Amino acid sequence: MKKNYTKVKDILLLVACDFVAITLSLLFAYLIVNGRFTLSLELLWVYLIELGTFFTFFSLFRLYSIVFTSVGIIDTLKIIGANICVLAISALFSVIFKVEGNIRFSIICGVFVTLFALAIRFSKRLYVSIKYSITKQFKDRVRVMIVGGGDAGAMLIREIQTTDKIDYLPVCVIDDDPAKKGRTINNVKIVGDTEEIPKYVGKYSVDEIIIAIPTAKRSDIARIYAICKKTDCKVKTLPGIYQIVAGDATVSALREVRITDLLGRDQVRVNLDEIMGYIENQVVLVTGGGGSIGSELCRQIATRNPKTLIILDIYENNAYDIEQELKRQHKDLHLITLIASLRDKGKMEDVFKKYKPAIVFNAAAHKHVPLMETSPNEAVKNNVFGTLNVARCADKYGAKTFVQISTDKAVNPTNVMGATKRICEMIIQTIGRHSKNTNFVAVRFGNVLGSNGSVIPLFEKQIAEGGPVTVTHKDIIRYFMTIPEAVSLVLQAGAYAKGGQIFVLDMGEPVKIYDLAVNLIKLSGLEPGVDIDIVCTGLRPGEKLYEERLMDEEGLQKTANGLINIARPLKIDEDSLWTTLDELYKAAYAETDNMKELLTQLVPTYKITENL
Repeated sequence: MKKNYTKVKDILLLVACDFVAITLSLLFAYLIVNGRFTLSLELLWVYLIELGTFFTFFSLFRLYSIVFTSVGIIDTLKIIGANICVLAISALFSVIFKVEGNIRFSIICGVFVTLFALAIRFSKRLYVSIKYSITKQFKDRVRVMIVGGGDAGAMLIREIQTTDKIDYLPVCVIDDDPAKKGRTINNVKIVGDTEEIPKYVGKYSVDEIIIAIPTAKRSDIARIYAICKKTDCKVKTLPGIYQIVAGDATVSALREVRITDLLGRDQVRVNLDEIMGYIENQVVLVTGGGGSIGSELCRQIATRNPKTLIILDIYENNAYDIEQELKRQHKDLHLITLIASLRDKGKMEDVFKKYKPAIVFNAAAHKHVPLMETSPNEAVKNNVFGTLNVARCADKYGAKTFVQISTDKAVNPTNVMGATKRICEMIIQTIGRHSKNTNFVAVRFGNVLGSNGSVIPLFEKQIAEGGPVTVTHKDIIRYFMTIPEAVSLVLQAGAYAKGGQIFVLDMGEPVKIYDLAVNLIKLSGLEPGVDIDIVCTGLRPGEKLYEERLMDEEGLQKTANGLINIARPLKIDEDSLWTTLDELYKAAYAETDNMKELLTQLVPTYKITENL
């Protein structure tokens, strides 16, 4: 309500100012043309017609919907355009009615109106700029360095210099284009390139650095951030190019640099139209719907107008949380939440028979590598046979699409979790090869930033407790992606699914966990080794230094997405698979101590590691 009142007040103020400006312009023009002023009925009609014409074209050119603090070249052109239109109407009027001197009168009047209208609309920016110039030397402001001398940097500097609501003082600009060095942006000098950031931070007594390069690649942002952190300055950034397109390269768009900015690659984007096509008006089942990946799947699916969304999870608290969130945000969504275990074959049969889901996302699994090393039978029961139950039900009850969430740990696994996930891939490939109704597909990706059990929440907790931050090995590397990226990949894979495929994301270069810990400590405003120690604890059971995306026998086929690839399926001895799975089932529920050895029968590339 207050916002609308302010908007109406600004419009009325502009109308009143324009009324005075047009009246004065008409008076000045009349005096210049005639040399004297004589009030008459004819003059009154001319005044009213001219006044009405000006207001008509000012409204058509939307000169009353501008924001005082962001008036620019476009608004100037609009004012000139409106006045040219008024002049054209006046000229036409003069020709038709043969009024002498009217064109000269209209030109002079138009010039005055243009100048007055520009002065009115630029008045606030001019006032703030003058005030800024006068007070910047006397007021205690935050001295900022702008990294990026392009459009975003220029817009940001202009915003800072034309608002009185912030206390920033741009003192220098950094840009890697040598042609720009020595030039100025709104009287702020471009002094050097990014390698010289520490030098100019000292020279100009910089308090804060703002990275204003929304078009930069993640790898470039990571490089610039690493240089910035050699200083004691706080570092902020503009989130993305979309802020430039929307004209939002403003101080309000600034945020702290996040760990996701330092991944070294751009995020994967998917074709939302394809996703809409196969989810809309369908019954969708998400197993493990309360987990990190499962809950994000539910959020994105809820926006795609499914006929029904079924959340299935064994853990009631997580399921309840995502259920309540979706009910608040999507009041028309037909939502069903079920508490159940994939191990319960009868329950799975009941779910599929009763609700007949057309699309199934199987995100339920035990994922913690060290825990599954000490409880291998539980990993097999839940991951392998839970997946088998759901996959068979999907095939039996005619689901259209089944998407299995897999992991790069399934490739040449050194741990139980990875071995069970590889078996899941083999199961969906085998069932998918013969299914007449269902397209089965697996999605293989790396570690997910921010997910339950991932390193980021662990590091953040350790930093909050004062350290130390624990890394298993200084050289350990992992592929990383964000939760939205992972879910986008899963949704896209469902659109591409044709049966028995394994989709693999091109995740760019892997990231050193140690470097991740260093960056996270710095992002927290602390110094590694000084404020927070980093301790290497040794590889955990089942952990290896690096993960692989493909087995030696597999190759990649590109998809339309470009960053999503299809792994060529390996030949599977199906008779041996089903026979060995029967034996594995009996052994798991007999609580055998020999589970790891049994897993090698199904996954020959599985290398058992000794508990450390």
